[in-house]
Amino acid sequence: MRVGVIGLGSMGMGAAQTLLKAAGMVVAGVDPREGARAEFAAAGGIAVARAAELPAGTEAVLVLVVNAQQAAAALFGAEGAASRLAPGAVIVVSSTMAPEDARRLAATAEAQGFLYVDAPVSGGAVGARAGTMTVMGSGSAAAMAKAAPLLDAIAKKVWNLGEAPGLGSTMKVVHQLLAGVHIAVAAEAMALGIKAGVDARTLFEIVTGAAGNSWMFENRMPHVLDGDETPRSAVDIFVKDLGLVGDLARSVAFPAPLAAQAHQLFVSAKAQGHGGKDDAFVIRAYQALSGIALPKDG
Repeated sequence: MRVGVIGLGSMGMGAAQTLLKAAGMVVAGVDPREGARAEFAAAGGIAVARAAELPAGTEAVLVLVVNAQQAAAALFGAEGAASRLAPGAVIVVSSTMAPEDARRLAATAEAQGFLYVDAPVSGGAVGARAGTMTVMGSGSAAAMAKAAPLLDAIAKKVWNLGEAPGLGSTMKVVHQLLAGVHIAVAAEAMALGIKAGVDARTLFEIVTGAAGNSWMFENRMPHVLDGDETPRSAVDIFVKDLGLVGDLARSVAFPAPLAAQAHQLFVSAKAQGHGGKDDAFVIRAYQALSGIALPKDG
């Protein structure tokens, strides 16, 4: 199968390299950044700067860009992939977006004779590189079947939520409510402990061995302990994603106060100049409020 991966960021690069290892896959990666292209080419893939430069006759394309606007441009814009796709190719969009945006993209794809899978993912950069992501997919039976070799290569579990585009994106937005709130509360607990005089690393070791632990606490707080602001997932991502949570909640007249509060904490961290940092550093919002020193701050 001739596959294109649009977006060689932390998750896109991992997914693209995982696909390279799958039997029968010829993989082209798309990214405007020269460094990302060089890394993918060194791994054995075809690397191009624009989606319009994908090999002609590409049979499947996986889109892992930031948002719906980028996905639309990468697929159907002036320099998009559509002209390079084989008739009946399957488009798999894994960007986190509002359900209505997924439905619009699906309608555009289907009008041009392509299959479409609304397929947000979870698992982060580590899961992408290991081929163990979780896919929250929706699409027609034909679309899901054609995308199956690609999805099976990058995921440990592919959920089929139904035929309607937007169901996958709805599930991902609900998931991001949990992810964002868990990160924010992990930062709150760490910041409170530091303010109250508990050693940060001792706090981490106790929580991770006790009932109050969460996957996000255990995964993210080591970044704070090590002072490692390298963005595996950035503060900016949760400014966007928790905004989508609020939009979805309002659209169905559902109160979501915890998501709203967490969103404001990420917005606060972004306003302080930390938007591009690892999302664990939403803790900088608490630092600004309380005056704490983080473990590796000079």
